[in-house]
Amino acid sequence: MNAILTLRILGALLVFLAAALLLPIPFSFYYRDGAALSFLLSAAVSLAVGAALLLNCRSDREFSVREGFAVVTFGWLFYALFGALPFVFSGAIPSYLNAVFETMSGFTTTGSTILTRIEGLPQSILLWRALTHWLGGMGIIVLSLAILPMLGVGGMQLFKAEVPGPTADRLKPRIQDTAKLLWGVYVLLTAVETVLLMAGGMTFFDALCHSFATLATGGFSTRNASVAAYDSAYIDYVITAFMFLAGVNFSLHYYALRGRIREYWRNEEFVFYLLVTFGATALLVFFNHGTVYTSLADNLRFSAFQSTSILTTTGFGTADYETWPVIAQYLLVFLMFIGGCAGSTGGGMKVARILLLFKHAQVQIYRLIHPRAVRLVKLGATPVDREVMQAILGFFALYMGVFVVASFLMAATGMDLVSSGGAVIATLSNIGPGLGTVGPADNFAHVPALGKGVLILCMLLGRLELFTVLVLIFPSFWRR
Repeated sequence: MNAILTLRILGALLVFLAAALLLPIPFSFYYRDGAALSFLLSAAVSLAVGAALLLNCRSDREFSVREGFAVVTFGWLFYALFGALPFVFSGAIPSYLNAVFETMSGFTTTGSTILTRIEGLPQSILLWRALTHWLGGMGIIVLSLAILPMLGVGGMQLFKAEVPGPTADRLKPRIQDTAKLLWGVYVLLTAVETVLLMAGGMTFFDALCHSFATLATGGFSTRNASVAAYDSAYIDYVITAFMFLAGVNFSLHYYALRGRIREYWRNEEFVFYLLVTFGATALLVFFNHGTVYTSLADNLRFSAFQSTSILTTTGFGTADYETWPVIAQYLLVFLMFIGGCAGSTGGGMKVARILLLFKHAQVQIYRLIHPRAVRLVKLGATPVDREVMQAILGFFALYMGVFVVASFLMAATGMDLVSSGGAVIATLSNIGPGLGTVGPADNFAHVPALGKGVLILCMLLGRLELFTVLVLIFPSFWRR
């Protein structure tokens, strides 16, 4: 692997981070929250390190897949390490480990938090929390491909390594054009949701922060009680709708904006995603009827919000689902593993993988009955290559393996079984709230330092789809 070229591109990413760290400063001056200097210092540190790497690391070698994996993995790690500085410098989160946990949770759009008192924080710090979601949602690397021409060399390697899902869609021949189109859709949806939330009574600041968190399927709120603090059916339904849209492959949104709205219905993954969303909501309404909610309107409102929030791995909360019937909680745990569609900002294993796993199992059963039959696994009308299917099966096995090992490590820190598993699936699937002591009414502040380290790694593994990170531990990756 070409370490010099990798460090050069990481330096460019840190320079971009330095620019992003300046964005909350106008809000700091407007609200007079006293955090402006913290962002200036953080930007200065990021710029100094980034510029040093960018200017001193030069290489004429060609960019390869190996550098793509390394840049994406270490890029996310660098962003968490340097993006945590405003929290520490401002005193909002004095512990650097906690600040890195919060920042990694932001950039990976997980939404798990160690904060026990959110509403007392400076507004610019709250904006930075939401901005980490928004930048990480569509992908720092994809954004960089759109605005940094130097990353155009070998850009597809970065795009494939970063974009979540079994495949990476290209809407245009040039990868920079694809990145710009995806970000254009992302910005448009963010702006529309912000306006709609303001129409429901939110301030511009709150509407912007919640839109950032919604479209990124992140879940950081400006309120301690999350979206429940607004107690508004209108706001709940607006956020539910945009959480659903954020869980859809953004390529389909682009086609729809170009007038090809039928692409939604031609996409089998989207249809399956729609059925899972409505099916889960209907089941939750049934389970909660009479025991939790007596009003059908309230039942539908809270069940739809929570099922969509968990399925899309957004993690916003309007209800404490741990007070719901046990069977409803089991359903939500099942949704935690699924996640959003491939090519969306959602986490989890992705709807396409789950759908293809079911189809593969169906084909295997059919072949047992008809040994001589030839039946292919298809997604829509397109046969799925054997290599893609093998990769999905490998991903599923690895995902479950990481879940088990990480849960064991969390239990070793003294956490109970439910909380250990809940914390791991909440971070590995980039959801936010889990179960037990890390449920929707709790936070991660009490998790031991070792446990926080494990969960930080789970966030990174989940956001970058396991293989991108784990490939780095093999010695053969580093050899020529």
